[in-house]
Amino acid sequence: MIAELRDILFLDIETVANTYDYPSLDERLKVQWSRKASFFKRDNEARTDEEIYHERAGIYAEFGRIVCIAVGKFIENEAGELVLKTKAYQGHDEKVLLSDFKTMIEKMNGSLRLCAHNGKEFDFPYLCRRMLVNGIALPEVLNLAGKKSWEVQHLDTMELWKFGDYKHYTSLDLLAAIFNIPTSKDGIDGSKVNYVYHVEQNLPKIKDYCLRDVVVLASLFLKLRGIILEKEFAVQNS
Repeated sequence: MIAELRDILFLDIETVANTYDYPSLDERLKVQWSRKASFFKRDNEARTDEEIYHERAGIYAEFGRIVCIAVGKFIENEAGELVLKTKAYQGHDEKVLLSDFKTMIEKMNGSLRLCAHNGKEFDFPYLCRRMLVNGIALPEVLNLAGKKSWEVQHLDTMELWKFGDYKHYTSLDLLAAIFNIPTSKDGIDGSKVNYVYHVEQNLPKIKDYCLRDVVVLASLFLKLRGIILEKEFAVQNS
């Protein structure tokens, strides 16, 4: 096993608006959403709070929820070959899937590091916020309270690509394209997840997409760290 890969858990989350439509929101949350939506109306006053809710609510942990978490970890098989072992936690009950995810990571050793694309600004804080909303105590690897920056075991492929340029955002799909990594976007992308969940009601489709994103993420990490494998790694879904 390549030492740098030994304790990394690659992850990706998929989020949706917390309710099927805007009218179903709690009245207090409607007021709060209206305030947030006002910032998005500056270029187009004709847009309604409901239209913006469908487009953007899932991005915010206060108005969205997690429906899938996919993870991947490199292992060596009996032949000494590198294998990415993947697993998805998905479901309509967010508290159950978050609890299952927490149980999994707490069984891993204390040197565990989490890796996601734009994870420091999206995946990791979103996970923390939704855990707290659901009354779940944060696992140590996600609990940043009192930690120095060098004590936080979080890796971010977008940060690796920035090289200190904090104004630069690059999507996972764009980086996959320039590094010639097969795309995970097979009939779905992040902007369509809310529709696929609430309208198509196709959670398995979201799960498959989330798992593919983890494979792309792991492949990108190898590229960004200059790790060259003699043979492409295999993927094993559990």
